[in-house]
Amino acid sequence: MKSVLAIVAGFVVWTAIYLGSNQGIVAAFADRFAEDGSTRDPAALLLVLLASVVASFVAGWVNAALAPSSRLQHGLVLGAVNLLVGIAVQSAYWTTIPLWFHVVFLALLVPVIVFGSWVRARRGA
Repeated sequence: MKSVLAIVAGFVVWTAIYLGSNQGIVAAFADRFAEDGSTRDPAALLLVLLASVVASFVAGWVNAALAPSSRLQHGLVLGAVNLLVGIAVQSAYWTTIPLWFHVVFLALLVPVIVFGSWVRARRGA
């Protein structure tokens, strides 16, 4: 049960940080986003990617902090869950956002989450 809670907590943390950051980015740079929230502006997309990297690292760290054991394995599971959800969400925006964004966004999810888990695991109990 603790393992499931660690995964769920990591997912909730990632979602809260990412969605909150996105809202802030869209509000701060409203002129660069369409009404549906899409953009092709490279600077805005890089900020969104940075938000994803921060969210992924923190989610991996929280996941590993709550994991009862095998912290890196928990990070891999959380990364896989986020990747599957990410693929579903990115596919909804496939034609409204440049391909490079989708590729980079999805490619960074698992390694950054696992890195966050690794950093927490190295810190010890």
